[in-house]
Amino acid sequence: MKDDVFVALGANLPGNDGRPPLSTLREAVRQLDSLPNLRVARISRWYRSAPVPASDQPDYINAVAALTVDSKDGVDPAWLLAQLMDIESAHGRRRSSTNAARTLDLDIVAIGGLVRDAPDPILPHPRAHLRRFVMAPLADVAPDWVHPVLAETAVAILARLPEAGVIPFEP
Repeated sequence: MKDDVFVALGANLPGNDGRPPLSTLREAVRQLDSLPNLRVARISRWYRSAPVPASDQPDYINAVAALTVDSKDGVDPAWLLAQLMDIESAHGRRRSSTNAARTLDLDIVAIGGLVRDAPDPILPHPRAHLRRFVMAPLADVAPDWVHPVLAETAVAILARLPEAGVIPFEP
């Protein structure tokens, strides 16, 4: 697990092909699995979550994918970020404003124990530990993952977060 890559997935709008958010998310998981030297090892349950901050946009569907690295050289964070942004764009993601509704959102939560303040991506994700919609699915796939800055497990971080607004979703 120390070299795993964790990617948070979320969507609350139909894709540019009109498919519902869950279909877009499932396709994104397939695309993550096809990235060079990366394989999807585990995918969390699906979760339904209210928008943060609260707004009138639709609820999100969220998950976390644990990817293993098939290369002794690891994975370059900037390369991975570019790949994720390409997948988002292919599914109609438009970057209009912060916290806007979206067809697909892919965020690198962590790459092993890497701590990186700049350039993008910042690792671990600077707000993942504050978001139940990230920590609940992360705890599904890696309950013993230790945040490299906070030195706490995913389960311990999750236990501190408010329970409201994030529930398992059975498609």
